[in-house]
Amino acid sequence: MRKLKILFAVLVVATILSLIAGVLVRGVVKGLGAPKIAIVKLYGVIKSSDKVVKTLDRLETEPSVKAIVLRVDSPGGVVGACQEIYEKVKEVKEKKPVVVSMGSVAASGGLYVSVGASKIVANPGTITGSIGVILQTYNLKGLADKIGVKVITVKSGKFKDLLNPFKEPDPESLKIVQRLIDDSYRQFVEAVAQGRKIPVEKVREFADGRIFTGRRAKELGLVDYLGGLDRAVEVARELSGYPNAVKYEVKEKRGLLERLMGQESSESMGKIFKVLRGEVEEVKLMYLLN
Repeated sequence: MRKLKILFAVLVVATILSLIAGVLVRGVVKGLGAPKIAIVKLYGVIKSSDKVVKTLDRLETEPSVKAIVLRVDSPGGVVGACQEIYEKVKEVKEKKPVVVSMGSVAASGGLYVSVGASKIVANPGTITGSIGVILQTYNLKGLADKIGVKVITVKSGKFKDLLNPFKEPDPESLKIVQRLIDDSYRQFVEAVAQGRKIPVEKVREFADGRIFTGRRAKELGLVDYLGGLDRAVEVARELSGYPNAVKYEVKEKRGLLERLMGQESSESMGKIFKVLRGEVEEVKLMYLLN
């Protein structure tokens, strides 16, 4: 029994020493306190700003990080989340350069979060643009009538159920929703105009939801350079004044369920748990390539 305890203790100590050695080796490879170019990934539909904003918060005050490359590969997402990331990018670039590297797609909200950066780099074939707002919901009234389902709604005001899927939308309600979309659209146009230093009237000429290649976006003034991630890192080094800064990828912290099942499976399980708790999927205003 004593031998087993000793063996277990030896294994624990060996594991700890191995982990420490791994950290030290990675630190040496990355240069420890050496100047760094941090690479932050923003992939997929933007549903929340929390992780990206927290990461940028940390990198903003990290002395060894001299510039940040935000790698965007996203068709956009929820309006509020995109705006929060955009504002954070603007804030950080006042202290250190933030260069956006557009991947395959950086459209709609993916473009919105990008225009606050110091510089934007896109591949010639990157899909970007899609400046606009969309809100979609289902109308199930016909189906409910066919199968004999009646939905009773008790509300505090006339427009409390603007997009109730079990009633036909009336013109007055649609006007209210349209005003909401129009205001969000104006905010998008103004952000692009301010971030890219393009007159608002000029932005409106192509801000009708159309998409562009990275090459066309450069001609319109939405992009500064053509190239991939390495080109974006070069630009970040130039802007930071640290030509020998080492690049390192900021790893996203994931929860236990996500590590075990993967992101998509974890999100699916989350939705199932919401349904079991009686929660319904909310309607969201989106800056989204559609």
